[in-house]
Formats: sequence, structure tokens, C-alpha cells
Amino acid sequence: MKLIFAGTPEFAATALAALIDAGHQIPLVLTQPDRPAGRGMQLQASPVKQLALAHGLEVFQPLSLKKDAEARDKIAAIGADAMIVAAYGLILPQEVLDMPALGCLNIHASLLPRWRGAAPIQRAIEAGDAESGVCIMQMEAGLDTGPVLARACTPIAPDDTAASLHDRLALLGARLMAETLPRLPLAGQVQPEAGVTYAAKIDKAEARIDWSRSAAELDRHIRAFNPFPCAQTTLQELPVKIWGAHPVAGSGEPGTVLAVDKEGITVACGSGALCLTELQKAGGKRLQAAQFLAGHSIKPNDRFGTCA
Repeated sequence: MKLIFAGTPEFAATALAALIDAGHQIPLVLTQPDRPAGRGMQLQASPVKQLALAHGLEVFQPLSLKKDAEARDKIAAIGADAMIVAAYGLILPQEVLDMPALGCLNIHASLLPRWRGAAPIQRAIEAGDAESGVCIMQMEAGLDTGPVLARACTPIAPDDTAASLHDRLALLGARLMAETLPRLPLAGQVQPEAGVTYAAKIDKAEARIDWSRSAAELDRHIRAFNPFPCAQTTLQELPVKIWGAHPVAGSGEPGTVLAVDKEGITVACGSGALCLTELQKAGGKRLQAAQFLAGHSIKPNDRFGTCA
């Protein structure tokens, strides 16, 4: 098939790689403009751009599809069978949605209609969902409201982080899209109104750990925000990132250190306790608890706080 691909991060690059491997013709790849990143804040190409260029595909990076007539003309001139969209990050106006013969198909990382929106992977873990999945959706003007052409599920494990679930869903979505394209056109299943939830974009302020919450909630909070923006607390008024933890038995004033050993730092929560197993101080490296303790004197009754 002749496809246009639109996507930006690693999740999308996984899908693009699968379409290339399947032998589809991809005369145009759309991705967001290069962004400053890293310590030096140098401009960096998106994972999708890097992959596309490595395969000799044409890349176009408009700031907007609504306002950029050149972008719309490029898309129209392709005469594509379909446009495949995965975590692109730009709104597709109705004019663009109508251009490909078979429309625009989106790979969405949730079991729609649950978790429409920007951060379905994080919100599913944070909410304690038992499973997640991917949907291939026929795009329309509404936010992730279109009919679902195919879906695949995966359980959310008790130790899944946003990173591990992301990688699994990326592979699942790429495989499902590759399987769906040869079957087009398909009649989509209209999404029911019951069960609609929205996965709001992650705000860095949400990373703050509120020790008055239960250990179960904070366990999900830490896993949902790993790797971004990473759960944060304070120790001796200095910021500390928490990369790994698990609930354990214990009680006390929320934020109080109950026990310290090579396995971790046990901290009281509003209900139960958390054993912190991987930490990072500002400007330092991610360290297992034993390594972290070698450079930080922490003892029972010390207090972790909530970041301002």
C-alpha cells in the first residue's frame, strides 16, 4: 500500500519500522520539528525522523497542518491509500483526514473508549487498571472518538512502569497495524459512550509525592511516572527522585523513615509503607538503595517531605 506516516516519538518509530519491514510504499513521513534536548539543549531529530532518514524516506516537519498550506498540498499530492498516525502531536484538520482514500488510521495506546487523550499509558498504571492495550482507530475530528477497527490487550503487571508498558504496547501496536492494513477496508466498531475516560497530559507538578496517600497509590504513582517526569520527594530539604519502590507492611507518621537496610529505605505512608529501592539525588545518578545509602546518612525517624 502507498502510505503517509505521521508520528514523532519512539512509540511511533516502532510502528514505522514495522511498516517498512512489511514492504509498504511510504513516500512521505511527517514528524514534529527538531527540539532542543539534553544538557546542551542542542536540536535533536525525533526518533521517527532518524529512522525515516536512515531508510531514505522524505521527511517533512510542519509546525501546523491547519495553517500550513504547503503541508496540505504535499499530503494531497501523494494520493495515499491511507495515512498512519502514531503519537504525532499535531491536530489533523478535517481536510487532511479526508485526503487518503481509506482515511487516517491512528494507533492509540489504550482500550478505547477508556483513556482517550495524551497520556493513556501513565493514567492506566496510575489508576490501577488490570489491563491495557492498543486500538487501531479510524480518525475523525473528535479526540480519539473514531470507530475502532482492531484491538489487542495486554495485562498490566504489578511491577510494570510506564517505560515497560510503553515498550510492550509499541510492539503490540506496530504488529496490529501491520496485520490490519491488508484487511482494509474494515467496518469499525463505534465507541460506546459508557466508559469514556480522558488521559490528561502529564504535568511535572504531578511528580510530587504526597506521603499522606496510601502505599498502594504511591506505588502506582512512582511506576506511572517512570521515566517521566519521575516521582519526587525531598530529604533534608534537598530534592530526591524515586525510581523504584514497593509496598511493605508498616505504619507511622507519613514520610517518616521506619527502617533502613541494604534492601531499601522503608517510609511510612498514609496507609502502609513503601520500601524505596532506587533513588537519585539532584545532579547525581540513579542508584540502588545500598549505593545511595553509602553516600547518604539516613536513619529511622528521618523524614521525607513533599516538594514545594
